[in-house]
Amino acid sequence: MADSLSLPIAPIAANYDHSSLLSRNSAFSSRLLPFKCFSSGKNKLNLSSLGQYSFHSLHHRVAPIRALDSDVPHPLHKGMLTGLLGNLSLLSYFAKKKEKEAAVVQTLGVLSTYVVISQLAMAEAMPLPHFMATSVVVGSGLILNLLNYYNILNRRIWQIWEDFITVGGLSVLPQIMWSTFVPYIPNSILPGAIAFILAVAAVTMAHTGKLSEKGVKFVGAISGWTATLLFMWMPVSQMWTNFLNPDNIKGLSAISMLLAMTGNGLMIPRALFIRDFMWFTGSTWGTVSYGYANIVCLYIFNSIGREFFIAATVGLISWLGITLWRDTVVHEYESPIRTLKELVFGS
Repeated sequence: MADSLSLPIAPIAANYDHSSLLSRNSAFSSRLLPFKCFSSGKNKLNLSSLGQYSFHSLHHRVAPIRALDSDVPHPLHKGMLTGLLGNLSLLSYFAKKKEKEAAVVQTLGVLSTYVVISQLAMAEAMPLPHFMATSVVVGSGLILNLLNYYNILNRRIWQIWEDFITVGGLSVLPQIMWSTFVPYIPNSILPGAIAFILAVAAVTMAHTGKLSEKGVKFVGAISGWTATLLFMWMPVSQMWTNFLNPDNIKGLSAISMLLAMTGNGLMIPRALFIRDFMWFTGSTWGTVSYGYANIVCLYIFNSIGREFFIAATVGLISWLGITLWRDTVVHEYESPIRTLKELVFGS
């Protein structure tokens, strides 16, 4: 049983051979017992020698390893924090635009992610200071967005919050992109550091009047776009992981991918109707590249049946077609091409 438990660890800790993994997890490993505990017969224990070593010592040596001390190079809580920052940024974007339904969706995303982070903290997989700082940011973000939605928040306070998520999002995005491909590229904090400096400079110039009106508007949209790009990068990271370790496909849930495709797809009509290119881009990308692309991977690796795959494909194509058709009818256009032009370039 102990040996079988060590096998799933092998794909993660690629730099370890199987023998070392087995020895770390086996209850009576030769690493834990001195050589004289074994008699000349193969795999036969010398109980008299074993008795010289206390059970307390053995228990200490085979004690479970905390998640915080794991050999996994990318702790789970860092990925969760990235998603949390994306949810908070999009919540601020939609709350400012008074998009109630979208703001509610992002709020639920913040709360659900925070629940997972809380569980990681209780399991000691996340440092307590990090969890406390995260709790302050989450609580502050939810309260500030609620007050701003109902127009009862001081404008200066809201501006400080927007600057915070702008700098934070723009700093995290290139760092996440870079770290996805480690160790194939050198591990470095340089992308995040450069982005941080540029973000601070852009925000400072916007507040000191050194940017044109168009430049100020661009800086104001950075937080929304960086949040969208963070979510857009998630399927890229997932597909890259699947490419390196095809066995990971078996761990994906087809129903979860279908729900991801459906949930993002339901946001496309509203984004298209109000001509919000950022919202439309993020929703469409999530529908196609995160939900449907993973369904394709599941089908290729025979993890789902043909009927499921065909139903998902027909459903996606039909929904996108109906969305474009209905928007064309509502605006009395002759072709959906005009709709897409207005979406990208404006009316």
